[in-house]
Amino acid sequence: MNSAILENTEQLTQNEQLSHPTSPSTPPVPQASASGVAVDGTVRFTDFNLSDSLKTRLTNAGFTSPTPVQAKAIPPALEGSDILATASTGTGKTLSFLVPMIQRMDAISTPSTKGKRGPIRALILLPTRELAMQVLEAYWKLVPGSRNDAVLVCGGLSENNQLDQLDRGPRLVVATPGRLEDFLRRREININSVEMLVLDEVDRMLDMGFLPAIRRIAGALPKTRQTMCYSATLDANIREIVRDYINNPVRIEIGTTSKPSDRVELRVYTVMQDQKLGLLDQMLKEEEGTFLVFSRTKHGADRISKKLEKLGHGADVIHGDRSQSQRTAALKGFANGRHRVLVATDVAARGIDVNDIAHVVNYDLPNASEDFVHRIGRTGRAGKKGVATTFVMPQERHDARKLERELKIKFEWREADKNIEKEVRNQPVDLASAGMEILQLESRSWKSTDSAAPSAAPKSNRSGFRGRKSSGGGFSGGRSSGGGNRGQGGPGGRSSSQRPGSGRGPARRGQ
Repeated sequence: MNSAILENTEQLTQNEQLSHPTSPSTPPVPQASASGVAVDGTVRFTDFNLSDSLKTRLTNAGFTSPTPVQAKAIPPALEGSDILATASTGTGKTLSFLVPMIQRMDAISTPSTKGKRGPIRALILLPTRELAMQVLEAYWKLVPGSRNDAVLVCGGLSENNQLDQLDRGPRLVVATPGRLEDFLRRREININSVEMLVLDEVDRMLDMGFLPAIRRIAGALPKTRQTMCYSATLDANIREIVRDYINNPVRIEIGTTSKPSDRVELRVYTVMQDQKLGLLDQMLKEEEGTFLVFSRTKHGADRISKKLEKLGHGADVIHGDRSQSQRTAALKGFANGRHRVLVATDVAARGIDVNDIAHVVNYDLPNASEDFVHRIGRTGRAGKKGVATTFVMPQERHDARKLERELKIKFEWREADKNIEKEVRNQPVDLASAGMEILQLESRSWKSTDSAAPSAAPKSNRSGFRGRKSSGGGFSGGRSSGGGNRGQGGPGGRSSSQRPGSGRGPARRGQ
């Protein structure tokens, strides 16, 4: 391990190029523009040392000029070097590891088929299933017609389907750490032949508590492998990952990852809590483009989405309590324009990778500067401009000023119109409009109490309580019989009787 890399995490790419000189077959790396896109036009994907087939697939998929992170990462990755890259969101990290990965797998193997199944050759770990699904879609664009060649392993989706797909012998597994670690513990997956490992958004994975899972997964991998690590920051925990699992990596740093992009206009509105919805409604009426709105809580996100729909705006919501199908539908509807507004929480926001988001609105002030940078990173991507608006209540001005100091940014401060309509919340029920007078309710209540037998209520209450207790005592915490077969093999996974050859699949589908 090169200790200089750990000691100087701010090393610039010029130093990295000295440790990895450009060969005659490798095109010169262009300078990055402020937009994060190659500007001199001298480098194309077709200039890289790739097979003719992969070059054709890249062209057919619409990929012609690499972004800076792609231009700097792909050549050393093609030569087998480990990669340690820091880059902000929207810079094209996915293609920077997929291209060398596909090139290497195609050189040593062929996509799995019904008659020929090979071992897993490559593994990509990401923090959320949405990101994993997006990486898988990008892979299928470059390897069309090979659906069995890559498998998604993550929570929130059918475990049986994932295990069936693993049985088909894919070369690539795209996974979240929790579900993959569970499969390893039960011996449902074999990663002993993995030659390439990608840790994408490793900083976020560590924030979500996945470090123990990553350690156990890495311990099951071959020591002689290529590892590519991508992160927005390089704090102490990430340096630990670098020290233990990455061998003399090529260091790549693109842009500034500790502050919002210069392409994003930063606004702050001072507004009262009950006028936030009215201000958002006004912005939607006056400004064009899509809106990504961040709420602090899941309940708040649901409420904002429903209120916007009542106001006539197409909106959907994504948060941790939504099912995977609901989250996928919400992202798809937002991406294709069916919903102009998507309301999200920070937990779910990491999986939002939608192009051309015009506005990000912090309906609630984020809890930390890192969350603010991440939220703002959803707009102003791929060279385009964006607008980020933060709603700040008068008592939160100090917190907003603190954000300015920590991130070394300057907000454009504005005051919300005092005449904006106030949101009515927790409105009392009009009993008269329901055809019932309060006095009638009171008289009925007294009459019922006076006519009741003294011992009736206690007796009824006791029997009712016993009934609830009895029904509750019959609750079964176990799984249904439909999923019992998979656990019968004990801690080691399947028993020999469960899987005689390939007979396990049909038996499970019949459950």
